[in-house]
Amino acid sequence: MRFYGLIGKSLEHSFSPIFFKEKFDKEGITNCFYNLYPLKNIDEFNYLINDFTELSGLNVTIPYKQEIIPFLDTLDPAAKEIGAVNTIKFHWNQNKLELIGYNTDYLGFMDSLKPLLKPIHKKALVLGTGGSSLAVTYAFKQLGIDYQMVSRTAKRTNSFDYNSLTNEIIANHKIIVNTTPLGMYPRIDQSPNIPYQAITKEHILFDLIYNPKQTEFLGKGKVQGATIKNGFEMLVNQAEYSWKIWNK
Repeated sequence: MRFYGLIGKSLEHSFSPIFFKEKFDKEGITNCFYNLYPLKNIDEFNYLINDFTELSGLNVTIPYKQEIIPFLDTLDPAAKEIGAVNTIKFHWNQNKLELIGYNTDYLGFMDSLKPLLKPIHKKALVLGTGGSSLAVTYAFKQLGIDYQMVSRTAKRTNSFDYNSLTNEIIANHKIIVNTTPLGMYPRIDQSPNIPYQAITKEHILFDLIYNPKQTEFLGKGKVQGATIKNGFEMLVNQAEYSWKIWNK
């Protein structure tokens, strides 16, 4: 038997077990299981892998995508540059376990965004500065799209705080990606504080959240005529990339 799973803090609403169960059933994979492994803090990770030696791979979600790195032996070059990990491969070499960190979030995001892109989409705003935002900005680098970060306090050179966002800034950045948890179930009435009135039909609004399907952020963009997309396809894409990594 091979066991896979997801580590994070609050996992009760996670989609991953459903996805992998359906994948295993559809593809006739009978010797694999995917479970949830909630950790109260990242130090519990060592207890998990010591007690459960049958693990073959793990996904990592908030808030541990950056905190997990010191527990790993090596990082894939992309994960190293991003500075965040969402996939761990368990590699046995002469009875010694090697933990290798990867990031498939950026691949899932790129695959989901690319069909929407037009020549006008040259600049992006990335709302939030957590682990998921690092994957998004890395993807923009690969796509040749300029980006600015947006946070409550602008600490970086290429960043804004929410209070400094103007209609002109929104107009000049035709892609806006929400990487924050604002609007996620159950607090579905929340949304990032940006000038939605400046959004046009030329804009793409992308929300990494997939529950609910249409967040307040996306709904406000839709009213303005923007193209909107949630994080469900990105989630499926990154999960498929994780599966390939675990089995290559």
